[in-house]
Amino acid sequence: MNARIAARPQLSLAEALADLAVEALIDEVELSPKPALVDRRGCGAHDDLSLELMHASAWSLWATFHDMAAAGEKAGQVDVALRETLGRLGRDGEAQMLAVTGGVNTHRGAIWALGLLVTAAAQEARPMPAAVTLRAARLARLEDRHISQRTPSNGERVRQRYGVGGARAEAQAGFPGALHHGLPQLRRSRAAGAGESHARLDALLAIMAQLDDTCVLHRAGPEGLSCMHDGSRAVLEAGGSASLAGRRRLKDLECHLLRLNASPGGAADLLAVTLFLDRLEPTLRAQIGSL
Repeated sequence: MNARIAARPQLSLAEALADLAVEALIDEVELSPKPALVDRRGCGAHDDLSLELMHASAWSLWATFHDMAAAGEKAGQVDVALRETLGRLGRDGEAQMLAVTGGVNTHRGAIWALGLLVTAAAQEARPMPAAVTLRAARLARLEDRHISQRTPSNGERVRQRYGVGGARAEAQAGFPGALHHGLPQLRRSRAAGAGESHARLDALLAIMAQLDDTCVLHRAGPEGLSCMHDGSRAVLEAGGSASLAGRRRLKDLECHLLRLNASPGGAADLLAVTLFLDRLEPTLRAQIGSL
């Protein structure tokens, strides 16, 4: 459990969930060595991102996550009115993020994913991962009538070109990349004796091994996606990031992704989701007592 949250038992539910969401983002970006992603070593495949920028972006979203959780708690149920409130708060949060980053999209996908999850968690009497992701999926399936027509995003263009689901479909399915791949691998690696950083890297690799990552498809097409899938599986099959053979495969994977200019940003967002879900129930138990 995160000591920064545990040391502040006076937090409201919305404050605790906002803390948890932001800290999941920070823990994701701090994790190193992540293949071709921003981490403590450098900017990976990106020339417009840095560790400091990712930190600033994550903290800029605290109020957004707080307001989303508060809206969910107040509504008490999943309905169109709540979905449209989340849409408005998410667009406001994205504008704040872009103001902080000078127009660089650092966490648009995370606003969507973690915004749904903090809202869902605020409504669950016992916020277990399966229950929270199911409620978040119900929210994600509702239409927001106030979404304006705009130039299609990179992710939308990729979905249309390659016929993949992307972040929206992932949420509408209940975040299977995190729930069925990232989270089980995180806990398996811990149980096998891996240190926390290695367990988190293994969780990221388990997500990368199966996700149709629109960030990779946008930057490197099907070749990049196959490279990510095959290389991630190779690391895990070699014993994971804690093993010498696994670390060699991880280095190879990063070299291949960097050569293709491919960055698995969608998988990084789902790692943050995994970390959020992993700590959700114990954090709230410490925050508000037995749930």
